[in-house]
Amino acid sequence: MTGNRIARFAAGTVVLAMLATACASERGGSVDVSAGTNGTTAPASGDAAASGGEETFGTLKSPCGKGDAKGATEQGVTDTQITIGFGDDRGFPAAPGLSKEMGDAISTMIKWCNGQGGINGRQIKGNQYDAAYMQAATVMQKACKQDFMLVGQGFAMDEAAEQFRVGCKLPTVAGFTVGPNAAMGPMKYEAVPYPVDQYNSSALRLAAKLFPEFGKKVDLIVSTSPAVKTGSNKIAAAMKKIGITPMNCGVMLNNDGDASYVPFAEKFKSCGVEALWTSKTPDPASFSLLEALDRVGSKPTLVFEATWYSTAVSKWNTQGVGDKIHVGTIFQPFENADKVPAVKKYLDLVNAEHGKVALLGMQATSGFLLWAQAAQACGSELTRQCVINKLSQVHEWTGGGLHAPTDPGANMPSSCSLMLKLTGPKFAQFYPENIGEYDCNKENILKTDPATWGTKLNEDRVATTFLTPDVIKPTV
Repeated sequence: MTGNRIARFAAGTVVLAMLATACASERGGSVDVSAGTNGTTAPASGDAAASGGEETFGTLKSPCGKGDAKGATEQGVTDTQITIGFGDDRGFPAAPGLSKEMGDAISTMIKWCNGQGGINGRQIKGNQYDAAYMQAATVMQKACKQDFMLVGQGFAMDEAAEQFRVGCKLPTVAGFTVGPNAAMGPMKYEAVPYPVDQYNSSALRLAAKLFPEFGKKVDLIVSTSPAVKTGSNKIAAAMKKIGITPMNCGVMLNNDGDASYVPFAEKFKSCGVEALWTSKTPDPASFSLLEALDRVGSKPTLVFEATWYSTAVSKWNTQGVGDKIHVGTIFQPFENADKVPAVKKYLDLVNAEHGKVALLGMQATSGFLLWAQAAQACGSELTRQCVINKLSQVHEWTGGGLHAPTDPGANMPSSCSLMLKLTGPKFAQFYPENIGEYDCNKENILKTDPATWGTKLNEDRVATTFLTPDVIKPTV
């Protein structure tokens, strides 16, 4: 979803442990389961449609359908079947159901695709894995022995599994990545990339454009959490690159909680803060600070990470204390489903299977569609090399309209965002005014400091930590 990750690794594992109640907005073993241009707004479309049946997913023609593909071309591929791996951390005891929406989305998409005839007539078999947070390496070793590719998965501890994935030359179209080596690994593509060396500053620029106070009197809500510190440092660096200097009022929340948040609120008020940004997730401490700000009569404009697009936030804001909360995101919100066919399609399909609905589920869905389109284009000659070749050529992707344009082939983030606003318990698109559009500018993509990457990259922007000479590389 959003976030830049250890830095990336340390930050991501802590933050992802909170996905079940924060980032995973619920608005709303082995199993067989049948870019916009500079200064403009871009609609949620733009995918290169693959040939297939008459079924569509938003603006994308379905890559699934009948066919006569033949041949046992690769591990996990036979005349009649393609075996892929997918999964999440749903069995993590500390956060039951962690990222469950991702596995639910992929199992739903497998059923949807098989119902149309599979990929060129080959049915898809899904091996569903539960990494339970700490078992990612074990899961990866299983996948190495039986899967053609990994598709749409999200494992918080993917860094621990990366050496095994690279070692067995298992390609992936990941739902998300966390560790720096996983994010920049070989044979890895994502529908929504978050590379360690590039940052999409569109939400920051949009906030400065919409709210003058954000560009002049803004500060960050930070805490003693290593994850929040890392994220805040990256945001502060990005702000400075676009001409915004945080006020540095000296407020530091205790990650373990504080007896009272009024002193922090008073400090922000006396400092003259008129806008706030945070990389913190919406937790009781965050809510207490916002309530304290209201109590002392300070009402700054709030522009927060996409984790704040959450059911927990909606339920909390019954008194309107959070009515100045704005959220930057590259995803179309569920509230736009009546105007954005891809979002409605996702909701209809997953709800029909009684699955968990959340933004990470849409992200996994986009990953499945990206993989399926590439696999379909390979026809009978379905090999890992062919799929990687096809994926490397995809440079504008929206998942049929689920999110803003990204560049999976080059592992580059979107240069777009839209802004949501919370009013009472309801979120709604605030800007751009036209539903389904984004504010985009190529200048939004900023290079990050190599000291923050957490890994060394080669000339192809690929992590070298586990790199071997025989990894599968694009040949086109």
